[in-house]
Amino acid sequence: MDDDQRRVRPWWAGEVDDPPPGLPAPPTYGEEPQTGSVPPPYREEPQAGSVPPPYGEEPRHGEGARPFDPWAAPPATRTVGGPEGRRGHAERRGVTRPLLAGAAAIALLSGALGAVVGATVAGDVGGDVGGTPVVVGADPAGLVERPPESVAGIAQSVLPSVVSVRLADGNGSGFVISEDGYVLTNNHVVAGAGDGSLVLQFADGSESPARVIGRSPSYDLAVLRVDRDDLQPVVLGDSGAVAVGDPVVAIGSPLGLEGTVTSGILSATDRPVTAGGQGETAFINALQTDAAINPGNSGGPLVDGSGRVIGVNTAIASLSVVGGQSGSIGLGFAVPINQARLTAEQIIANGEAVYPVIGAALDPTYDGPGARIAPTGANLPGLTPGGPAESAGLRPGDVIREVDGRPVDAPDELIVAIRSRRPGDEVTLTYERNGRTEEVVVTLDAQVG
Repeated sequence: MDDDQRRVRPWWAGEVDDPPPGLPAPPTYGEEPQTGSVPPPYREEPQAGSVPPPYGEEPRHGEGARPFDPWAAPPATRTVGGPEGRRGHAERRGVTRPLLAGAAAIALLSGALGAVVGATVAGDVGGDVGGTPVVVGADPAGLVERPPESVAGIAQSVLPSVVSVRLADGNGSGFVISEDGYVLTNNHVVAGAGDGSLVLQFADGSESPARVIGRSPSYDLAVLRVDRDDLQPVVLGDSGAVAVGDPVVAIGSPLGLEGTVTSGILSATDRPVTAGGQGETAFINALQTDAAINPGNSGGPLVDGSGRVIGVNTAIASLSVVGGQSGSIGLGFAVPINQARLTAEQIIANGEAVYPVIGAALDPTYDGPGARIAPTGANLPGLTPGGPAESAGLRPGDVIREVDGRPVDAPDELIVAIRSRRPGDEVTLTYERNGRTEEVVVTLDAQVG
């Protein structure tokens, strides 16, 4: 039989005693098949420069070349999360070593089978290929490019800028905002950090000690710094330009699993949320998302469909608590990046941040609609003497119902609405006094925190 007439190996090339049902028995070695029967097996060793060798052997490169064993055990594998004992090691989540080793074995075997089939196809299509076989349609570089707007493309562009924040008693996330070492995260992530106890792990596996430059409990933000000048910062977007339904991606280290990527949509904007810990409460005009966010995601970026950061993941809502940790139910909240950028700039410039106030204490015992300024005689200061509210004509006992036309149903909503502005901004407050509704313009003052 000519070299040009070689066929792929028939079913009887393996060690099979009987043919499959419905097929004739193979011909005796060396015989030419009868009309209508299946072709005979290869009867001679392929010559150099001809089609690749049969399945089960490597090309011969010299005397004594060892046959390839496709069923050989794969090399040892490492489980997700790094060395044993590291926080968030995959085995803590119920993933066992045999399962991961089995998965690795399957991947390796699939690659081996694919290589053999590809080589055979190359020999059949090309005839006399001569030299190294070329698989039709293969990417010479061995790389698969993802569209930049896909989740995979977004992850590839942002992951190098995301860090895992590690402390002695927990972990969180953060992201690089400047190449010379500044990193943004949540205040509650680093609130308990002492000197020398804060370490950042980068996407390439390197680690650096970090120090806290400044914190803002009011917005649950903190800026860290490491002594490096080779970092890749994220690209900041515009949280004021987002819309409900926009695709988003959350990246961080939930439960200590570094570099975790989840996706979803923007579920709501301007969601009043209180967050924080260690006796420090933040009032956030938050972005809401259904992308899975869990403990450890705090401080990581929420990214839009173009790979730009639009928020800092901060809080989650949960219906249950398992093992002391609450899990995601598709209700995650992030500090809008426009607010986070302003706060970070203040901290980097001054070591502290400020937030806007109206100079009034609110009555926590009031359970009606709106937010009531603490009445005279209460155990609260009421109005700050000479402050914005008093200067504008507000009095103790007034009930504030709207801020710039936005309804206020509870004290937290008033605080969040005010803190979404800047010191020096003017806001129109609609309030009730003695059954009458009035409006007043208040210029916001600044307070450190």
